[in-house]
Amino acid sequence: MSDAVPDTDGNTVTGLHEPELAVHVEDLTVAYREKPVLWDIDLDVPPGVLAAIVGPNGAGKSTLIKTILGLVRPTAGHVTIHGRPYRDQRYRVGYVPQRSSVDWDFPTNALDVVTMGLYGQLGWLRRPGRRETERAREALTMVGMQDYAGRQISQLSGGQQQRVFLARALVQQADVYFLDEPMAGVDATTERAIVDILRELRDRGKTVIVVHHDLQTVTTYFDWLLLLNVRTIAQGPIGDVYNAENLHAAYGGQIALLGDGRSPGTGAAAEPSPPP
Repeated sequence: MSDAVPDTDGNTVTGLHEPELAVHVEDLTVAYREKPVLWDIDLDVPPGVLAAIVGPNGAGKSTLIKTILGLVRPTAGHVTIHGRPYRDQRYRVGYVPQRSSVDWDFPTNALDVVTMGLYGQLGWLRRPGRRETERAREALTMVGMQDYAGRQISQLSGGQQQRVFLARALVQQADVYFLDEPMAGVDATTERAIVDILRELRDRGKTVIVVHHDLQTVTTYFDWLLLLNVRTIAQGPIGDVYNAENLHAAYGGQIALLGDGRSPGTGAAAEPSPPP
């Protein structure tokens, strides 16, 4: 296979693969009705990190993930996963969308939802067999949902639904995982369980990239950070990026510090509430 990477216009670009990176995004621009949602984004995520994408409402966090995954067409720029275009690396990528984007009334049970994560490997014409069902059950066990395998997803709580979709990504045994606000709207127990699973993936050498909304937990949960507000504000190891200067650049002075005098670098910043 050639090392050439096609850009968004189908032209061939060479020498920009960055194969040592898990995710490489260069000069990426996305516009809706000619209004830029992402502008000239550069992103380099090394393998084996637990990374957060953080920014204010409307910063383009979810759009960035969807564009990397080919769900949104960019205006310019290109993306590679471990040195290859995403379409060539699909089997190496797992994705957990926002829970609000899923039709939870669809008549299926938790085990079937997880098994769907294997369809990309099986193809749509081959039905999952005993081996695939066992893998799906193992994934449910990893997220503590083995006792709910036969439960309709509409009958599960929000936190349980999120665990099932995490299992759906885990069953793919991917190298790079993208999760869009997996901790949003879940209870504290589920949040801790999700973080433990993500850390285990990282410790196994996987790359995990999470859209996250709670600045108070960023430095506790993650070791790598992208601060985003339509443009790339800063990226890199959490200790280098998470500071007052970068946070103010991302949030435009909306950052509220806790009253005990701690600096943002210790996790004391809270993301502002959206305007009414």
